[in-house]
Parts: sequence; structure tokens; C-alpha cells
Amino acid sequence: MDYFERIQKSIEFIEMNLQEELIITEISYKSYFSPFHFQRIFQSITGFSVQEYIRNRRLSEAAILLKETRRNILEIAISFQYGSQEAFTRAFVNYFGVTPARYRKGNTFIKQQIKLNFLDYKNELKGDFRLIKPEIILLNRIYTIGYKYETNINNEKYFEEIPGFYLDFGKNKYYERIPKKTAPNMSYGISTEFHDDGHFSFVVGEEVQEFQSELENGFVNLEIPEGKYAEFKINGTTELVQNTRRYIYGTWLPNSNYDRRETPDFEITDVMNSTFPNEMKMKIYIPIKE
Repeated sequence: MDYFERIQKSIEFIEMNLQEELIITEISYKSYFSPFHFQRIFQSITGFSVQEYIRNRRLSEAAILLKETRRNILEIAISFQYGSQEAFTRAFVNYFGVTPARYRKGNTFIKQQIKLNFLDYKNELKGDFRLIKPEIILLNRIYTIGYKYETNINNEKYFEEIPGFYLDFGKNKYYERIPKKTAPNMSYGISTEFHDDGHFSFVVGEEVQEFQSELENGFVNLEIPEGKYAEFKINGTTELVQNTRRYIYGTWLPNSNYDRRETPDFEITDVMNSTFPNEMKMKIYIPIKE
């Protein structure tokens, strides 16, 4: 079963439970992904979050009930997990641009969110699929020390924030506080500590000979496990870096024969030969199963 078929199982679960409480761990379980990576892959492929899809599907089904039944608005609101008619009305107006009451009485056209079929995405990608092939390599264990930042995948917030983390790391000269560096001109950016709600930690640091028992506030020891990785080489703008991250999770991984390991992915920037933001020399590493 490929990525698209697995995600479709989660879609079917969502559709059967639009009027019930939906928990991301239960949704992702249907596709055999962790909650974090289910959301990351879903958003990379569709361009919107799982939460947005659920909200928009509920509102679309509620709109049908407004037209086709005489159920009152409060009853419909509660049935789709809204705590009050006011909350439902705000969400309805934000999405459709009209109140539920006015929509029910009038002839306003609204564009509803239809049920997704991920096999359609699969066919679209195969129709225009330009595969950037990474190099598959084996890496030994890597010890790093870095400064930890917090971000999340919701609305691709991390695309906006990660470049700022690197700038903050350099501006504050955190690199000078890292002892026993093995490659001082190579900056590591490591995604780790993935949470079900989409939050994760991003550590900016450098490779070291060994961990330190005592670190300054904000710094962490972080091990990159040995194993097989897909290595993507980038030579270009920060926009190219972001598009490569989208490509990896939205196109390459779903269409590859690999499953991602539940360990950190990371990137290495050649600091001495890179100029922010137009000339970045980087490598992105995605942990994959044997």
C-alpha cells in the first residue's frame, strides 16, 4: 500500500466521523503514520492542513443541512462539534462570507470543500512528475551541540521562522559557545522532538567530538542516529531551499519506495561558501528505512 492509499484510509475515517470528535492520533493511526508526519505529508501534498480540511468539510456538510433540512442552526452547529451557535456562525462567515441564516434563506452560491481523493493527487503527480533523485547514503552516528528553537508545521510557519533561527544563532555568536567542534564551518539544522499538534524543535548547531555534561541555558546535546539517509544537494536561494523541503514531503517521499524513519531529519549548510539569502550551499538529509 503506497502513501496515497494510506492517507486515503485516514480521509475515509474523517468522513465517517465529521459529526464526532476527531483526534489527530486516531486519524493518523489509520494511515500508519505518526501524527506529526501524517500532518506534514498531508499539508505538503494538498497545500492545507488536516485541521483546515476537517473544518471546511464540516462547514460544507453543515451548509447542505441548512438547505436540505429544517433543523435549527444551533442543532446543526452542535452536531458538527461547535460549542455554540456564535462560534459556528463566525466560522461559517470566515469560510463562506455569509451567515448561516442568510445562506439558508437566499440563493447565495458558495464553494464547498468536497471529500478528498488522494488517488487524484497521485495521478496528478505522475502526470507531471520530475523526480529529483537524491543520493542514498549510510551515515555513522553524529554528535552535535546546538541552540534549540521552537516552531510548528501549521500553515508552514517553520518556513518563515527557520531562516530567522539561523540569523539569530549567528547574530548572538552562539557558535562560539560550542566546544570541541569537528567541522566549524558547517552549520547543522536539526528537526526533532515532534509533537502531535505539529510543534517541533529546530536545533541550530555544529558537530562535536563528544557531548558536554554541562551546557549553557538553551543549548542541547543532540545525537543524529546512524543509518540510511536520502541526501538532497542544494545550491541556490533560500526560496529553493524551502521548495526543496516541500518537494521532499509532497512529491519525492510519497512517490519513492522508501518509508521515513521516526528520527530527526537535518540539513548542513556550508557557511563559508554560502551567502544569505541568494547563494546557499546546503544538503538536506531524510532518514529512511533499510
